Amino acid sequence: MRIITLNVNGIRAAAKKGLFDWLPTQDADVICLQETKAQEHQLGDDVFTLAGYESYYVDAEKKGYSGVAIFTRVHPRKVITQMGCEEFDREGRYIEAQYKSLSVISLYVPSGSSGEHRQASKDRFLTCFLPYLQSLKRKRREFIICGDWNIAHKEIDLKNWKANRKNSGFLPHERAWLDRLFDELGFVDAFRVVNQEAEQYTWWSNRGQAWAKNVGWRIDYQIVTPGLKDKILSASIYKEQRFSDHAPLIMDYAIELE
Repeated sequence: MRIITLNVNGIRAAAKKGLFDWLPTQDADVICLQETKAQEHQLGDDVFTLAGYESYYVDAEKKGYSGVAIFTRVHPRKVITQMGCEEFDREGRYIEAQYKSLSVISLYVPSGSSGEHRQASKDRFLTCFLPYLQSLKRKRREFIICGDWNIAHKEIDLKNWKANRKNSGFLPHERAWLDRLFDELGFVDAFRVVNQEAEQYTWWSNRGQAWAKNVGWRIDYQIVTPGLKDKILSASIYKEQRFSDHAPLIMDYAIELE
């Protein structure tokens, strides 16, 4: 099974950059998109349909903001569009496709980089989301949570870690939250199971020459329940084309989607 996750930073902008020409070449079973920045009724053009895939969207109430989507080759048994945190469910940050014994989630964690009020919102999200993740662990199914988590976990996960210790995305309490997710709850950072190398980034600032100099952050993850750890086969970050300020994270698993 192949899963691709990408923050598109506007699905219409990404489409103009060739995203929907590239996706069919990847033979993915599930595609998770974040920050679609569109209402579903605005995406009637054929360019947004992928042959052989069903698509499911969760839009933010606020137009041109947030939003997540899942494209899937296998019909899900159920699609869940809320995680029970009203403030963030209104912002279109969560969608889950349930299959026989597996769920795939497309998730968009708030960014706190534009000011203290946004960081406060992000912190509220993290507070609300952790108990929800605990509840997932109790279910009799496996989970793959794909998306833009907006936190770099360790020093290896961003270029200028020393300069960013007081910046949103690498704050001590954010990193500690991921520590809890991995160490206490037992979730697994799937990418790091198969790739321990430095300079493996998925997002680059538009300022300066961050992309050209590979001054990036690894903030996009596929995070899985412990039962899937030995099913992780490979991971790659696609950088030959740019569809967004993020890069697609492509992962293969020894699982059959059904």
